[in-house]
Order: sequence, then C-alpha cells, then structure tokens
Amino acid sequence: MSIEDTLAERGSRYGDFSVHARIAQALQNVMRYHTCDNWHNLSYVQKQALTVIADKIARILSGDPNYADNWHDIQGYARLAEERLPRSDRGR
Repeated sequence: MSIEDTLAERGSRYGDFSVHARIAQALQNVMRYHTCDNWHNLSYVQKQALTVIADKIARILSGDPNYADNWHDIQGYARLAEERLPRSDRGR
C-alpha cells in the first residue's frame, strides 16, 4: 500500500487532518493550561494517556463516530494509566 493509499484511507475514516489537528490541540490546551494547574501533578503516564485519549476524541469528533477502534483505544489508554496508579489509589 502506498502512502497516498494510506492517507486516503485514514482521511475517509478520520476526516480532514486539519480539522482533527485543531480539535486535538484545543482539547490538549484545555488539559495543559486550563485545569486549575493540576496538569503538573500528573505522572508522565497519566499525561501521555490523556494526550492520546484527546487525540482519539478528536478522531471521533472529526471522523466516523461509530468506528469502534477509537472507543476501544480510549479504554485501553485509561486502563494503562489506571494499572500504574499506586495500589492505595485504585478504586477497586
């Protein structure tokens, strides 16, 4: 598969990349700069999980909201962060 084929496939699934980028960056700006200064208290794992989740949310909003893989990935990244919480902080 050529890069042109890959980009065409992704574009049909996720929408225009410029729209996706605008949504993703807006979500990330809210997380980083408008969250009552709590961003700096997060671990690298928590920050990365939230960053990737924001990207998945942007894909849902700019593309096909019924594409199950995005929803599944959000669960996966949340699980990765949850598994790395100190045992005393886990909700179960």
